[in-house]
Amino acid sequence: MENLYYKEEAYKIIGACMNVHRELGQGFLEAVYQEALALEFIEQQIPFAKESKIDIYYKENILEQYYVADFICYNNIIVELKAVTSLEPPHTAQVLNYLKATDLGLGLLVNFGTSSLESKRLVF
Repeated sequence: MENLYYKEEAYKIIGACMNVHRELGQGFLEAVYQEALALEFIEQQIPFAKESKIDIYYKENILEQYYVADFICYNNIIVELKAVTSLEPPHTAQVLNYLKATDLGLGLLVNFGTSSLESKRLVF
């Protein structure tokens, strides 16, 4: 059996996402889902930081360019939200780049833009 990184924490995060999707359905902008998910995280006592800046380093120098993750939960899990008709390779690459730029172990890519919630677990 495969040993999953942060299995229980990821399960709680995806459950919170499912609650938001169940309540709102599809069709809203990503920002709407992000705001609703922050409220759900608070209700479920899931620790999070919203719109977290991710610095990018080159030879120990911080670049002016940086990433912004939708959420970092439990100080270890990047949660990136989408509201699109289907997840595409650039969405996956985005989360993998976030993981590469940090020492975080798990990324969750969550799509609210379909009739049933779509999610992917990503590790770098």
